[in-house]
Amino acid sequence: MPGSVEHSGDFGFFEIGVSIMASPVKKKKVSTKCAKCSVKLRERVCMKPGGTPSAGCPTLSKKSLLAKASREYQSAENLEFARQASIQEGECYSGREQRPYVIHPVKPRILEICEFAQKMGYRRLGIVYCAGLINEAAIVSDFFEEKGFQVVSVMCKAGCLPKEEIGLKDDEKVFRGGHESMCNPIFQAMVVNEEGVDFNILIGLCVGHDSLFFKYAEAPSTVLAVKDRVTGHNPLAALYLLESYYSWLKEK
Repeated sequence: MPGSVEHSGDFGFFEIGVSIMASPVKKKKVSTKCAKCSVKLRERVCMKPGGTPSAGCPTLSKKSLLAKASREYQSAENLEFARQASIQEGECYSGREQRPYVIHPVKPRILEICEFAQKMGYRRLGIVYCAGLINEAAIVSDFFEEKGFQVVSVMCKAGCLPKEEIGLKDDEKVFRGGHESMCNPIFQAMVVNEEGVDFNILIGLCVGHDSLFFKYAEAPSTVLAVKDRVTGHNPLAALYLLESYYSWLKEK
């Protein structure tokens, strides 16, 4: 009869009468992929009210999440941090009063970090660095001390723990046949935490080690330089040459 459900015992499935309403078809969720947006930058809905969206645009598709994020900015701590960061962003360009304006950046990142820390009233900075950038870390430490900051610096190998501590075999080490100290980002984070720094500055921590540092650090952190062992710590160089000298990176 219409609407009945008959069991077809031997085969273990059900035949449903035609009068039963079909369940609504679920819309396929579109992931956020801003990097794939084909709309010209200045015409995008995220860049101007009434702009053009693309498929899965979070500005339009995640309004409740956007509202939640906006509320987070209203906490006293986040509001001042975000405000000063945006002021610093603007001050990195000169001639902004000119019309039409053509962007003219004038401040390197190390100066930007210094000025932002001053705006926030930070006095004590943590320099968290890789042993491969020991000379650069010394220069950075001197730079910030000359700007009037107190500086705590801690290298990745601090603690002298062997790599065997985290399960590495000898053939997995860089220098085989003897002791090799592991990178110790959790210890680095705990050191700067205990030292009471206001702001951390990372210099060249390994991929993954930087993630562990961020996980355990209590103070806000920024990155001055990222490690790239081949390009002189300029990872974008490989992207700029991805269609020529670095095309081999695309091989599967």
